[in-house]
Amino acid sequence: MAKFSHIKSTVRESFRMAIEAIRQNKLRSILTLLGISIGVFSVIGVMTAIRTLESSVNSQLDILGTNTFTIQKYPAIQVRGPGGNRKIRQRKNISFDQFESIKRRANLPLRVSVVDGTSERNIRYKDKSLKRSTELSGADEWVLRSFSTYLSDGRNFTPDDIRFGRNVTILGPDIVDILFPFEDPIGKAIKIRGIDYTVIGVTERKGQAFGQSQDNFVVIPISVYIQRFSNRWTSLGIVFEAESAELYDKTMDEAIGLMRVIRKVPVGEENDFSIISNEELMETFAGFTGGIKLFAGSVSVIALLVAGIGIMNIMLVSVTERIKEIGIRKAIGATKRDILTQFLMEAIFLSQFGGVVGVILGIAGGNLIALLLNVPAVVPMDWAFYGMAVCSFIGIGFGIYPAYRAANLDPIESLRFE
Repeated sequence: MAKFSHIKSTVRESFRMAIEAIRQNKLRSILTLLGISIGVFSVIGVMTAIRTLESSVNSQLDILGTNTFTIQKYPAIQVRGPGGNRKIRQRKNISFDQFESIKRRANLPLRVSVVDGTSERNIRYKDKSLKRSTELSGADEWVLRSFSTYLSDGRNFTPDDIRFGRNVTILGPDIVDILFPFEDPIGKAIKIRGIDYTVIGVTERKGQAFGQSQDNFVVIPISVYIQRFSNRWTSLGIVFEAESAELYDKTMDEAIGLMRVIRKVPVGEENDFSIISNEELMETFAGFTGGIKLFAGSVSVIALLVAGIGIMNIMLVSVTERIKEIGIRKAIGATKRDILTQFLMEAIFLSQFGGVVGVILGIAGGNLIALLLNVPAVVPMDWAFYGMAVCSFIGIGFGIYPAYRAANLDPIESLRFE
């Protein structure tokens, strides 16, 4: 009990003396703290930003729909490489006939639908027109499920709208706000490239995803889209929805097999089309952020090593300046352990305080992404813990030598030091 009490009082006294030493050398201490803070800030800031993006992606990937995947010509994210893009460009386009063929043959999917889109600005209603481009999409009667939305007014496309190529359209709320600010759009005709399209429906407002509005679109029947807006580069996307999560993999296997048969892909050759799913996008995103994490970690390690050298330097200077003080303490009964604890405590306090500042600034800086994307802020407690643990290691690792040197000073020589 007495030994524990002695240790407790030694630590408390060492902590007090460490604070006093830092207070007496404010500028030098601040510069040392700055080095630690920058190192911790760099890693915590990046990790917080990435965690925020991951949270945003997880919450907003439902724009693809539950248990859905898409077959299309191009991958969702293309990574440039020698010959890679050329090989993808040489793939055959996915045509409407291929869509109809796989729709007839597929047995497992709950639905098989089609969608394609382009940018269009030439959209008017009376004297009002769009000031910027919007997404003009062609879709079938499953348009609402393909867009993961619902109608706020009007009706959906019918199979006859698709079959007979009727000039009808469904609008997103952003388009309604621009073209119909003070009137009901249902039944009115808008002009797209000079041709009238009757507005039959308006979707519910969805807000933003990844910083972009999800309500800035115009949809027309896919048959009309192909007739008037397609070109030799047009390749459709075929959307599949499984009946349940349990049948998801089997549904995908069936779709891939049928698509290979329809497109006459030889046995043993890779698919000449891409599969887009929530899982694939998450894996791609994880691979992208993994590289950023590795880079941020490397930069932070260098910054923390430099900060650690700074701590060692300031502690060595502190030992030199306080040789007489050390001699006096030893003369009145302080042991090597007491002196070692004092200077080690000072180094740890410097690194820990700098780490706390770095963690706070890193979390605040990283959550600027959350503010921009309008998503909930994220506090990466695990990375904050790792940051503080690294700071402790830096304080002990780079403070041990100056503390050991101070503890082993000869008390007689120390008292003689001028």
